[in-house]
This record gives sequence, structure tokens and C-alpha cells, in this order.
Amino acid sequence: MKVVAFKIPKTHREAVRLQIDDMPHLYDKLHQHPEIQIALIEESEGTLIAGDYVGRFSPGDIVVIGSNLPHVFKNDPEYYDSPTGAKARMISVFFDEDSWGKEFWYLAETQHIREFLKYTKRGFLLHSPLQEKAAVFLHQLLCSKDIERLIYFFQLLSLLSQERKHMQSLSLHELNYDIKRGEEKRMSNIIQFTLNEYGRPITLEEVASIANMTKEAFCRYFKERTRKTYVSFLNEIRISNACRLLMDPQKTKASIACEVGFSNLSHFNRIFRKVMGQTPTDYQTNF
Repeated sequence: MKVVAFKIPKTHREAVRLQIDDMPHLYDKLHQHPEIQIALIEESEGTLIAGDYVGRFSPGDIVVIGSNLPHVFKNDPEYYDSPTGAKARMISVFFDEDSWGKEFWYLAETQHIREFLKYTKRGFLLHSPLQEKAAVFLHQLLCSKDIERLIYFFQLLSLLSQERKHMQSLSLHELNYDIKRGEEKRMSNIIQFTLNEYGRPITLEEVASIANMTKEAFCRYFKERTRKTYVSFLNEIRISNACRLLMDPQKTKASIACEVGFSNLSHFNRIFRKVMGQTPTDYQTNF
């Protein structure tokens, strides 16, 4: 299993590519592509990893994925072989700045969009009211074609460029991680292992063996490429899944702590507050 360098299928004459993913679960391998992606989650929930960002995604969310930003939308367990019929649906628009030529972005009319595109490298999560406005344009894009589709597309970009105050940056850093350096398989294995095994005790020695490294070398490797320790990353994955479980009134906080891999409730409460900026109880109240 390795990071997939996606090549978005489109003709040379197609400047904007629309894609609908309608399936039991979203594509769950760490991947990257040179195109910028604007994705609307219509159905399903799970954990989003984008660069050094780890967080929840749910219906209605709109995410901007920057060019070559490693990312994965990992659905929750119930979307895999689920008897409940849970399914995932996502609408995406992919585009490459080079499709219009460099001169296009130096026109006076496109300067505000060009400035916005500079900041997409680390990705964005849209918040209300921008989220709802952008969703309208994405659905209009789906129902249009030819020049009308391009008009809606540039209206969407113009909207995003003017309302950045309603956008949250995802990855805090431009990571020292390039798929061309041959590290894709190792990092993908680490992340996939963590997403699958976070609910049990994991030692640094165990995850280092996944990467075929000593513990010391692995710790340096992970910190250099993600700007965080592996333990911090693991805790973020655990807390992300705890947020989902906290919405179930039948589950106690102690059982949730155990289910996501914490050995005791006090440790869970402390890490939850560190990651989320509030206690589990406050999270339930404010949700």
C-alpha cells in the first residue's frame, strides 16, 4: 500500500473536471494530485488527514485540497461491510491553474483569485455562511455545461477569494514530504496502520517496525515530515474518533476513552482538552 499519485482523468480541452463519488466508502488511501480540489461531502462521516491536519468530516462540509497536498478521507468503521446500508457521497471539482496559461492570472480581473490560489497549498475547511453559498455553486456546476459551467466555476472562485475570513486553514505547514522522493509507501503504511489500529495500545517500537526503522530513526523521520511527534498524531486520530462517539448518549466517557485507545479516563480528558481546547463534556454541550 502506498501513496497514490493521482492523475485526474480529463481531456486536454477540459479546464474543469467534475467528479461524483457515490459508493459504500470514500477512497481511503493517502494520495495527492497536482490539481486543486474543492470537495463537498454530501453523505458519510470520518477522519480527514490533510498534510499535518487531522479532524472530522461530516455531511455538508466543503474542503479545499491544495495542489499535491497529501490527504485521505477515511470513513468511519460502519461504512465498511455495514449491514446498515451506510454509504458515502462526495462532489468534487478539480482544476489546474496552468489550464488557462500564466498570462491569464496576471489580468486585472483575475488578481483577487490569483492571490487566493496562492494560499490553497495547505488546504481549507469552509465555515458558515460561506459553506452554504459555495454548496449552491457546486450544485450549479453539476447541472450546467460549456460556458455556463465556467461562469459558475469562476463565480465560486471569486466567492472563496472574497470570504477567506470564513475559511479555516488545514495543514499548518508545507510539509517536507514529496511523493517523488520515494517515501510514499513508508508514510502511507504508517498512516494506514494508525487509522486501523488506534483503538489499542501502540508502542513506538511497533510503528517503527512498520516503517522498517529503529525507534529513534522513526521518531526523527516522522517529526521532520509532519512537524509533530507520532504520539501527537496518534492522539489526534483517537480524539477525532472520540468526537464521533461522544454523540452517542448510550456511551459513557470511560467506555469511549477505552474504545479509542486510552488506558484511563483522566488521560483521555487531559488529551481531549489539549487537542480540542475544551473538555469532552463541553464538547457534547456545544455540539
